[in-house]
Amino acid sequence: MGITKELFIFLSAILSGAIVRLVYRCISCLRNVIHHTHWIIELEDLAYWVGTAIFLFVQIYYTSSGSVRWYFVLGIGLGASAMSVFLVAVRKWYRKIVCPGSGFLDETLEKGRKKR
Repeated sequence: MGITKELFIFLSAILSGAIVRLVYRCISCLRNVIHHTHWIIELEDLAYWVGTAIFLFVQIYYTSSGSVRWYFVLGIGLGASAMSVFLVAVRKWYRKIVCPGSGFLDETLEKGRKKR
């Protein structure tokens, strides 16, 4: 296996980690918009982790013929971390562009929290 293939596997792992993190952030945003009971949240988390396990298994199977390589695990961690940093940056940009000084986003989120 050449270095090019290993680099492809590593980049695929980074993308997989970013996708996994983004999907969980979407679930988290959905929870902020729609009220969920504790057992619904637990079912969502269970479905998320089962889906994540299947997704990552398929990614490992297709990229490296089922053998788990250390750089694949590292790539997943880096991808998830990079997506977290990206999401924080997007949130800061959104606050600066959409609601500079008005606090519209904060007021909207607080109203949603008080309704619960």
